[in-house]
Amino acid sequence: MKVESITLHRIGMPLVRPFETSFGRETERDVLLVHLRTDVGEGWGECVAGSAPSYSSEYVDGCARVIEHHLAPLLFRVPQLSADDLERVFAPVVGHRMAKAALEAAVLDAELRASGTSFARYLGAVRSEVDCGVSVGISPSIDELLTEVQGYVDAGYRRIKLKIKPGWDLEPVRRVRDLIGPNLALQVDANTAYSRDDIAHLRELDAANLLLIEQPFDEEDIASHVALARAIETPVCLDESIVSVGVAIDAIERGATSIVNIKPGRVGGYLPAVAIHDACVQRTVPVWCGGMLETGIGRAMNVALAALPGFTLPGDTSASDRYYREDLTEPFVLSNGRLAVPTGPGSGVMVREDLVRDWALTPALPLAP
Repeated sequence: MKVESITLHRIGMPLVRPFETSFGRETERDVLLVHLRTDVGEGWGECVAGSAPSYSSEYVDGCARVIEHHLAPLLFRVPQLSADDLERVFAPVVGHRMAKAALEAAVLDAELRASGTSFARYLGAVRSEVDCGVSVGISPSIDELLTEVQGYVDAGYRRIKLKIKPGWDLEPVRRVRDLIGPNLALQVDANTAYSRDDIAHLRELDAANLLLIEQPFDEEDIASHVALARAIETPVCLDESIVSVGVAIDAIERGATSIVNIKPGRVGGYLPAVAIHDACVQRTVPVWCGGMLETGIGRAMNVALAALPGFTLPGDTSASDRYYREDLTEPFVLSNGRLAVPTGPGSGVMVREDLVRDWALTPALPLAP
């Protein structure tokens, strides 16, 4: 297909409740959307970058600029484009995986809609629904945390993930484990908030019978994760560290991780995500799908990814109402702790362009050859 135009939309979506991690606190999601038009149809993609370079070096303003000035011009030059070509097409631009992933999603959506193929079928899904976990931010108090967690338990979520940081770890985790009992899966996510000096402290989390501890140390510090994995019983999972197939294989072979969190936006798109999944399956390493507060656009694609065979642990593919009172697409609704995998062509969901206009933070930015 031939890319004819790309429109960038910047919208603001208020969160149902503030979401706090060791990186900071969000009350509204600043969302960059990509609307791509081709000679065979259109597609949408969502950029998962935050408004500031706190989670990663990428952020919304930067992603918009690199798409406008570097990536979109590369797409416009290709006479006949397929998603399989994108790694080669984008090769002149180093890094900027979140920006590339947003465009890849839009290209895939357009290509698959034109052929009548669903994301799930294209990626290799083997399930019609996926188990769902929920990510719980750092609360103002333990009592408020327990109230929030109880709500998710009542809703039927199959796994609880707690954000932790120094000073907010052992006691909140202990209290939540007491609340939910010994059988419901519980894991923690440190978002790089600790150092190797904290290994003895983190070992105390073993008492909570956790499914895993996610990314306690800096993303480039693989060696400290190796040391932690040797010192504790809780499985260590890498998130921010995993940016490519090569890094994933290296971390697994060095013993830094025994579980991998795959976020398509973080690794450059859904095709790189599938490649990491395949490498983990070959090494019998379980994977799960991380979340980045996606709207229904990204959520639909993530749910399709999470239906692949190696995704054996519940992901952060929560229902729409976990984050938003109203979504950009038809809402994803939890049923018995699971979400249905979309079966329609492309992402399988329809974008509410009226809401894209109503929630605009800046005028739409049209790009053309």
